[in-house]
Formats: sequence, structure tokens, C-alpha cells
Amino acid sequence: MSKLKKIPKFKTEEQEFEFWSTHDSTEHIDYSKAKKVLFSNLKPSTRTISIRLPESLLEHLKMLANKRDIPYQSLLKIFLIEKVEEELQSTAK
Repeated sequence: MSKLKKIPKFKTEEQEFEFWSTHDSTEHIDYSKAKKVLFSNLKPSTRTISIRLPESLLEHLKMLANKRDIPYQSLLKIFLIEKVEEELQSTAK
């Protein structure tokens, strides 16, 4: 690989943005030496949905969540995750 160009020092994010908008990063960075990094503390993206539940089911869910001292929406997500993982494991066999 040819000699890499030096990355300039930037005084502001705007300057850095302008620079990288008009320059090829491969002239400045040797990507063959890059290392894989995991960002384990990032929260997964979520999407809001609407779901209709029977009132009795919702009341039971709220009662169970109250016993665990967590919001019922959180308990519903826990139950969904558990069931989906269970189903995925049973279909993988």
C-alpha cells in the first residue's frame, strides 16, 4: 500500500465534516489493520406498535408485573422474547 496521507487536526466538527465530505478516507486510513469492535452497551432499535389485547389478559399482565415490580410493557416484552426464543429453538431441531 502506498504511503498514507496525514489526517489534519480539526478545530470544529463542521471542519471535520467538510473534510471527510470531500476526501477519500482510504487515502488516510489503512483499513487492513482495522479491528472488529462490539458495542455491547448500545440499545437495540425499537419500533412502536399497537396491539389489541383482551382486557382480562391486560389486567392479569399488570397484576403479574406489579408482583415483579416492573412495568407491564416490560413484562410483556420479556414474555415475548422468551416465547420467540423457545419457538426458534424448537423449529431449529
